[in-house]
Formats: sequence, C-alpha cells, structure tokens
Amino acid sequence: MQKQRKSSLREACNTYNLSTSKSFKNVVTGQLFVEHTHKLIYCEVPKVGCTNWKKIIGRLVMNISRKAKTFEHNTVHTNPLIQNLQVYPREQQEAMLKSYTKVMFTRNPLERLVSAYRDKFCHSQVYFSRRIATRIKQMYRNKKKMTGKVSFGEFVQFLLDTHDEDVHWNQMVKLCDPCNIQYDFIGWYDTIEKDTNNILRFIGAPEDLRYPGFKEYDTEKRINLGLIDKLLRNLTMQQIAGLYELYKYDFLVLDY
Repeated sequence: MQKQRKSSLREACNTYNLSTSKSFKNVVTGQLFVEHTHKLIYCEVPKVGCTNWKKIIGRLVMNISRKAKTFEHNTVHTNPLIQNLQVYPREQQEAMLKSYTKVMFTRNPLERLVSAYRDKFCHSQVYFSRRIATRIKQMYRNKKKMTGKVSFGEFVQFLLDTHDEDVHWNQMVKLCDPCNIQYDFIGWYDTIEKDTNNILRFIGAPEDLRYPGFKEYDTEKRINLGLIDKLLRNLTMQQIAGLYELYKYDFLVLDY
C-alpha cells in the first residue's frame, strides 16, 4: 500500500511539474519535527492527528510509557522537548532528511477544512473565535449584525478572498512539500491508527507505544460525509469551484 501511495504521489508531482527544486523553504522545515533516537522526522499537518503524533514524539524523546501524563493535549504544541528541523544548521537538516525515516499524514481537503472551521470558529478559542472571526465579520457583515458565530460560507469566502495561509487550513502540499521531500511513509487520516502503529513498529518504538486515539471534544460527533455535504450545500457554485482551485494540488497530488 505504501508503494502504491508513493508511486501515485510521484506520478502526480511529475504530471503537474511540482518537483521543481531540491531545496525546501523555512515554512516546510518549521513543520518537520525530529526524534533522534529512532531517527524519525514527522511533518505536522494540523487537523490530521498532529496533536496525538506530537505526543508520540514527546514520549519517544523522553523514553516514557504511552500511559504517562507528561504530554497534555493543550500543552504538547509548546513543549520545548519537541523540536522542529528549523533549529538545526542547514547541513544537519539535509543530512537528517537523507537518513531519517520521514512521515506525513494526509486527509481529504474538504474534510480537513470543515474540521478546521469547526475547531477554530465553533469553539471558544480566543485567537480564532474572536480576533479572526471579528475580521471576517467586518469583511462580510454590516455593523448591525456582528453577533453570532462565523458561518462556514463566510469562512470559505474569507479564504477565497485573502488566500490566508494559516497552518490550520494551508494546503498540505505547501506544508510538507511531498514533491521535493521523499517521504518514507504517507499515512491517511482514515487509517491513522493502523498506519501509525505500523510506522512505530518499523522504527523500533517501544511495543506499548500506540496511537493515542484521543479526541479533544469527546461529546462531539466526528466529521462525516453528511456534515460535509450539509455545509457544502450552503455554498454557492462559485465558492465550491474556488475551493477546488485553492486546494487543487492537495486533491491531485495526494489522491483525493
């Protein structure tokens, strides 16, 4: 299956002429997290199980049990023990990219977008639900209608008008650059537990370390085709076409 996924990716990269450079940008190295004992590099794609994966990396770094409470959900992204490739000199970066096992996970672009919208604008996350939401409302509402949550349609129009590249909804191919970085494993969100556990066994991780399977909002239903269809039905055809254009290479390169 991994051979099939990587072959499909390479074919798409060549077809759309995206394998244009052997260099990589700082935005990409900032998404690559390193664990040296097992020689692992993980590309963080928000809304594709990245919090649980950073918990795994933290436990590998500290060589602690999967049951340890050291890495809590809300602090794992700021833990100083979990370092990205960007902190190393360029020569070391290139050496690690050649010799370490490189992993990225992908998700249906529309499903990931819906997840980002629901997580950032339907819950009480101050930066997104207030600051960014206020900006969106100011763009698409008159001053008398500033209350209430940002709708999915408003959020989509904001992306189409601004091409905002926040990591939570930026294109996966931009975040991880799979056409120029030769990943050893391409995992899918739909099979994230199975794929993760196979990767952990491959790199020689402790036998008791498994994908955590933790969900921040336990009472909330998981995103499904019904929810995505419901939100898409509230968009215009122009918005849907715009979304496809915006995430075109995520669809084509990552085989969705």
